[in-house]
Amino acid sequence: MTSDFRAGNYQFIPGVFQYSGGVAANPGYEIERVRFDKPVPLAEGFAQIAKYIQAAGRPLTSFCACELRSPAAFTEDGFRQFNEHYVKTLAQWGIYDGSVNPVARSNVCPEIDPPTEPSFYAFSFTRPGESAAPSFVIAGGAELRDGGGTYPERTVRYRDVSPEGLKEKVRFTVGSMESRLREFAFGWKDTTAVQAYTIRDFHPAFADELVRRGAARSGLAWHFARPPVIDLEFEMDCRRVTREMVI
Repeated sequence: MTSDFRAGNYQFIPGVFQYSGGVAANPGYEIERVRFDKPVPLAEGFAQIAKYIQAAGRPLTSFCACELRSPAAFTEDGFRQFNEHYVKTLAQWGIYDGSVNPVARSNVCPEIDPPTEPSFYAFSFTRPGESAAPSFVIAGGAELRDGGGTYPERTVRYRDVSPEGLKEKVRFTVGSMESRLREFAFGWKDTTAVQAYTIRDFHPAFADELVRRGAARSGLAWHFARPPVIDLEFEMDCRRVTREMVI
């Protein structure tokens, strides 16, 4: 089920405190994605994002999604501590209420030439738009099952990077993306961009688990990066955004 974040003019899939499962612009609005030419450290990035959104005549609550880059994968506890710091600004902007966070997010770790500190790669916000086409961003997801338990307990084929292990990880992650898309009544046919994040060779799974299922209808952007928590191996996100900028 989805929830309405009226202050931001978008719907979202409720998730964990650090991010939602995805966002979709309400009727009469569209999502604009803005990518930084190079990653910008977190505090400076928030300041630049606020300036950009306000210059567009939009409230800070229109901030609906972001893509982060971190120096290296976190431990489970380190990831929690990072997220507790990250949501402080969202609370100041009137977005995070202490328990529910509507903002979708991806946070990955480049294997080569990573940033020296957690940084923004891109962000998205809602603005008035007349397009009848849907506008959405599905948050990053890896081979991690929902529910209680530690990350090792919930990880599909934990520490198995064999061809079959990777194929099962890819299959699970693609399925998670499909489930999130269905929450908004969308499918792969509605996407304009799909991104994958891994340092492993997932080519053996590419045709059957991605292309045949429709996930590569607009191609696939492969980022040579790790998911944000140690021992996760494959992450994806996707979107339908027709207005994209680089600054």
